[in-house]
Amino acid sequence: MSEGARNTRRFFGASSSGAAGSGGAGSASNRDGSGIGAAASRSSDVNTGILDENVLALVFRSINFDPKALCTVARVSRRLRAVAERVLWRELCISRAPRMVSSLTGAPAAGVAGNPPPGRIVGGWPALAKLLLFCCGAASASVPGHFTGVSRFSKTSGRSFLTRRCRGDLLYVSDPCEHAVPGADDDVGAYRGVFRGFMRSRTRACLVGRRVALETRVRCPYCGARVWSMVAAGLVPRSAWKRLGAYEGRLEYYVCVSGHLHGNCWLARLTSSDGDHDGGGGGGDDSEDEDDEEEDASTEGGSDDGHAAN
Repeated sequence: MSEGARNTRRFFGASSSGAAGSGGAGSASNRDGSGIGAAASRSSDVNTGILDENVLALVFRSINFDPKALCTVARVSRRLRAVAERVLWRELCISRAPRMVSSLTGAPAAGVAGNPPPGRIVGGWPALAKLLLFCCGAASASVPGHFTGVSRFSKTSGRSFLTRRCRGDLLYVSDPCEHAVPGADDDVGAYRGVFRGFMRSRTRACLVGRRVALETRVRCPYCGARVWSMVAAGLVPRSAWKRLGAYEGRLEYYVCVSGHLHGNCWLARLTSSDGDHDGGGGGGDDSEDEDDEEEDASTEGGSDDGHAAN
């Protein structure tokens, strides 16, 4: 029996016993008002749970799931934090990147009539929301993390980060977020991404098969899990540098055990004869129609305090 049903039964049971007894404890409690207060306290529990979650979801949908407001509400109490982690961060991800969420969860596209919303996702919805909204920066170049404006995540770019034997994996990678570094001639680009079904991916199988050790000093900035260095594992294809428009060999690339990717690189200066680094550069597998392969996630950041989805 559910908690709501038990509370309802107790409420009606207490009311019946109080009405049946004449001059008993039940009648006395009703006369002094304490019975009414106890009954009201019990009945209030019946209206908790999904009704409140729906109201919160509607409120945040009306403000486009503002991440700063959501972070503030999640800090109010444990119950609101639980609702945020279970419902609100998921709804934020669906509203900002519906096709990307559909691909990652294997669920029908959000917003299609009759289709259920996606359920669980590896690493959790708060981590995915933070990945959509937050650039982790580059610690090695003293570039701090920050909320982003609008980030584009692309499956086509993701294939450029996979070796030939791992091209069957599905990986979304963002365009690099460019940062000027004081005293340096070149800019640093920070990027991030996420695998679908990382536990069953060929990339993870390669890392485990090669017995690549997990990093001791680096953690995933999105879920806090331990990470592998793809550079140390020798699993960074040349197409990754070309896709980013970065200097070859000047790149960091990490993947955590939950399948979140983050890294940074030194961006090469463009000249009039260089062309556009983002136009191809990934080999034959990157020549597909990008209108079908790219996912534009309108991830408008709402704060600069660095606490997204924590």
